[in-house]
Amino acid sequence: MQNVLHRVPMIFPGQASQAVGMARDVAGLSGAAGEFLRAVDGALGFGLTDIMFDGPIETLTETRNAQPAILAHSVAVVLALRERGIAPSLVAGHSLGEYSAAAAAGALAPLDALRAVRRRGELMFAAGTEVPGAMAAVMGLSADKVAAVCREVSAAHGVVVLANHNSDVQVAISGEVAAVAAAGPALTAAGAKRVIPLNVSGAFHSPLLEGAAATFRDFLATLAIGEPAVPLVANVSAARVTTAAALAEGFGRQLTSSVRWHETMEGIAGAGAGTPPPFVLEVGPGKVLTGLARRAYPGTQFLPVGTVEEIEALPALLAGGAAGAGN
Repeated sequence: MQNVLHRVPMIFPGQASQAVGMARDVAGLSGAAGEFLRAVDGALGFGLTDIMFDGPIETLTETRNAQPAILAHSVAVVLALRERGIAPSLVAGHSLGEYSAAAAAGALAPLDALRAVRRRGELMFAAGTEVPGAMAAVMGLSADKVAAVCREVSAAHGVVVLANHNSDVQVAISGEVAAVAAAGPALTAAGAKRVIPLNVSGAFHSPLLEGAAATFRDFLATLAIGEPAVPLVANVSAARVTTAAALAEGFGRQLTSSVRWHETMEGIAGAGAGTPPPFVLEVGPGKVLTGLARRAYPGTQFLPVGTVEEIEALPALLAGGAAGAGN
């Protein structure tokens, strides 16, 4: 492996970033990225890469398939970047992306991370069938106000909670179907610009997933989780995690806890970061996290890296921008 020429903060996408054809070009690379993608199907015991490359989109979008597909794409790109002298200085991932981040930080072996999110996705998929739930995006209302409305609605209609705090103008709610439906008009009356139902299979990041979370914690006890080589900003705390125990504890709480992404990004590129980094890489499929961050953090250049073209162009971009050098 080449020496590390650039150390750059890396963020990793979560569900909804999948697309048919994802990672097809990355799979054609020689070296670790291609080898990893060729090992995916054997590790899982079914043809995930066929679904990634050729669809159909309905099958790819199933939670149990989308989660390992997104991780496989993200981790393959990390491996390709390492061979080009690019490694993380700090990592974070949105929901399932936290497992991609842990693999990038060296705390999870790539195939172990893959198996973990496949199991996580299976449990979340089953939970949506056994305990029906819903989610909705809320635009233009602060997280504090959304949480307050959710508490009021919950008292009358059942469980609904703040699930994802994605940015200062975008959050998501999650809970029982009737409660999420009742929350829509209440949030609009409180000042939300829009409340948009999300096409998901369950009430993710809510107490309705406690059964799935308990089973997943048993699985986590069998998983080899090591010390991250670089800090990981955790979903459940928005704090930098530097030990295996803290990482595992966050994984165990994640399914039923809110994703504190806005606070995470403040720690990576905002007021909590000290001097904003010149670059942050969104590693894997899509540009969702880049879209959330670009307006909020104009002092940092967010670069999506998910294709071979983007991988090959990155060393020159970083060298030209004088990104922080490693060893």
